[in-house]
Amino acid sequence: MNPKKLTLSIMMGALGNVLFLLSYVVGQIAPGVSFDFSLIAVLIAGLYGGPVAGLTAGAIAGLLPGLMYGPLGTGGVLGLIGLPVGKALTGLTIALLVRIVNLHQRNHASIITVPTVIASYIPEGVFTYIYFSYLLPLFMEQQIGTAIIATIMIKAIIEVVIMSFIMAALIGNKGFNDFIKAHFVRTSTNQKN
Repeated sequence: MNPKKLTLSIMMGALGNVLFLLSYVVGQIAPGVSFDFSLIAVLIAGLYGGPVAGLTAGAIAGLLPGLMYGPLGTGGVLGLIGLPVGKALTGLTIALLVRIVNLHQRNHASIITVPTVIASYIPEGVFTYIYFSYLLPLFMEQQIGTAIIATIMIKAIIEVVIMSFIMAALIGNKGFNDFIKAHFVRTSTNQKN
């Protein structure tokens, strides 16, 4: 990864933690459940930096949520591992989907961004379901209620739909695109993401 993309990954990972903290403080739905828009930063890294940048930003952006819902919450050490892995999956997936649909080369890319972002959450969604249904109960020695898992999954889907429209607006914003490309993405034609 070149220095510009590494910088993008680290900055977006840090921004993801800040966005989580804001969500955690003001977005509590219930104890241990809050709206979390930290994936916006991960999506930016994956959309503009490629798979490694998205994966790295996701892992970094998952550290504070992993800490708060893991050792400082009810998830124990597994939370500190699980949340970064989930966010990293979304960062990797969005970057791969952007390549598959050739998003940056399309006219009206913002229209395609919405379903692309929603689809990028599928691996993390599956991982989240497995995490709460099977992995966490192994370490907690108790089952997590179906209602809790359903609440978490529905909340996550709502967040991703909202973030897909935010990302569509960013992709459609020439100033934002020019800024990211000028400062964080090397544009030589022989470079691989």
